[in-house]
Amino acid sequence: MSEKLNDIKRFPFTDILGWSVSRFDKFCLCRRQYYYDYYGKYDMEFGRARISALKSMTSTALETGNIIHDVLKAFLERLLRAEAPINNAKFLDYGAKKAAEYCSTKTFSEVYYGDAPAINMESIIANVRLGLANFLESDRSRWIVEKALSNKSGWVIEPPGYGETRIDEMKAYTKVDFLFPVDGRIYILDWKTGKPDERKHAKQLIGYTTWASYHFGREAAEISPITAYLLPVYTELAVKADKLDIEKFKIAVKTETEQMYACLKNVEQNIPKEKKEFAKTDNARVCGFCNYRELCFQK
Repeated sequence: MSEKLNDIKRFPFTDILGWSVSRFDKFCLCRRQYYYDYYGKYDMEFGRARISALKSMTSTALETGNIIHDVLKAFLERLLRAEAPINNAKFLDYGAKKAAEYCSTKTFSEVYYGDAPAINMESIIANVRLGLANFLESDRSRWIVEKALSNKSGWVIEPPGYGETRIDEMKAYTKVDFLFPVDGRIYILDWKTGKPDERKHAKQLIGYTTWASYHFGREAAEISPITAYLLPVYTELAVKADKLDIEKFKIAVKTETEQMYACLKNVEQNIPKEKKEFAKTDNARVCGFCNYRELCFQK
C-alpha cells in the first residue's frame, strides 16, 4: 500500500531562538563561540564581516561529512527518478569529483591558522570514497532498494529549510537526512562521518522521533530512527523511543531552551546580552579547533 509522508507543517517566521541538539551543544562547549556563531552581527569589537568570514571556514573533517551528505542525497534522488541499478564505480567517481569541487571554493581552518600548509585532497577524496562505498556495500543499502523503493512517494530527503518544528509549542530544529515508510513503520536515517557518540546521537534520534510523530501523527513506537556511521566502517545506532522517552525529551528541550534564553536581554526578539556575559571556555583543546581563536587570543 502506498503511503505519503509529505504533510510537513510550516510555521510563520519568528525571531525567537529555536532549540537544536547542535545549538545547545555549542552553548555548553563555549559560550563565547556560541555568541560568535549565533550573535556575531551584534559584536561591535570585531564587526559582522570578520566574524562571518571566520564562521564560514570549514575543516577537513567537517567538509568530508558535508560532501558525503550531499552525494548521498543525490544518490537517493537518483533512485526516485529511476530504479535501475546504480553503477557503483561511476557513483564513487562522482563523489570524488564533488569533493574536488567543494574543496576548491572553501577556506579551511587548518590552513588559515597554519596547522597545515595545505589540505590533503587525496586523503579527503579517499575518505569520501570510503564512506560512500561503505554505505553502498551495506546491508542497509540493499534493504532500502529491496524494501523501500516500492513506496517512493513517501520518501522525505532532507526537507527544505532547517527542519523547524514545535516541541510543546517551543521552536526547535530537527532536520532529518532521510525518512521513509516500510511496512507501516517510519524509518529515519541520519548520516554520520565522525566518531560515535551514543549519548548525543541517541538524544538526536529521539528528537527525530518527536519531529516525525508531531508532523505525521504517529506514535513513537511506530518510528525507527537510526544513526548510520559511515567511517571508518559502516555501523548503526538505533533507538526505540516510547511515550516516556518523548516526555523526558520535551522536558529537556524546555530546560535547555530556558538556559539559552537566560543569556538574552530580549527573548522574543532573540537579542543577546553583552558579549562579556558569554564566557570563554578554559578548555584549550576546544580553543585549538575553534574558528574564532584569533579573536580570543589576539594581542
